[in-house]
Amino acid sequence: MYKLIDGKKVSEELRQELKEEISKLDKKPELVVILIGEDPASKVYVNTKERKCKEVGIISHKYELSEDISEKEVLNLIDKLNKNPNINGILVQMPLPKHISSSKIMEAVIPEKDVDGFNPKNIGDMVLGKSGLRSCTPKGVIKLLKYYNINLEGKDIVVIGKSIIVGTPMALLLLEEDATVSVCHLKTKDLESYTKKADIVVSATGKKHLITSEMIKEGAVVIDVGTIKENGKLYGDVDFDNVKDKTSYITPVPDGVGPMTIACLLENTLMAYKLQKEKGIWIINKGFFGEKKELFY
Repeated sequence: MYKLIDGKKVSEELRQELKEEISKLDKKPELVVILIGEDPASKVYVNTKERKCKEVGIISHKYELSEDISEKEVLNLIDKLNKNPNINGILVQMPLPKHISSSKIMEAVIPEKDVDGFNPKNIGDMVLGKSGLRSCTPKGVIKLLKYYNINLEGKDIVVIGKSIIVGTPMALLLLEEDATVSVCHLKTKDLESYTKKADIVVSATGKKHLITSEMIKEGAVVIDVGTIKENGKLYGDVDFDNVKDKTSYITPVPDGVGPMTIACLLENTLMAYKLQKEKGIWIINKGFFGEKKELFY
């Protein structure tokens, strides 16, 4: 009999812990969310983040920008927020309009305020196993697995998806836990040959019912990160009804990984606040005698 991994329950516990810690602070952490365009799913997601911030005591600010705003204007806004000592976290909601480079935006948010964990320095620190701000969704998956005492050490794990937002950081965080990780994607030949041998499958492709019961071995753990909206209903990468009885643990869609992503964003905001208070913000000044690292604030 499978056991449901309840992301809603675990995220509520994490948010309660954050609320208690934040209530003891003299100054509350502040998060800015930048939303560009009119994507309905992004709007719902941003509004949910805003509501959850309020619940735990984080002050949230929202910039809603038009679809046709220039890349330069967005970068100027990020620069302004980077330099604002009251702002602890900056999040730019993905996806972005086609004329705005996501890689430039990710690089523009300074590592200390990068609560999404997308800045190249934060990704590099993750590769090196150094502490720092981690990508919210993969971080949430690790927390779920640990909450349910699912051992990762030495386990064969397949991650399906190679995006910098989920797939790649997910594989890196699993390697940190001494798992044996295979990274697959939608162009992988004979995907089933990988998933059938896996102790744990983490799928993050956004392709409805990609994972069927024939692809999963008995007793496997299945983590569904994908979300697809169709005719007003939310689906995942996993054909849940047909797969669940072969698993030992499985996440539902919704109320699986999704709530943990937001909870980890809140945790990252508090972490960024504490790091900035402890170490400040440093910048590199380039002058005649070369580069010099100086405390900005």
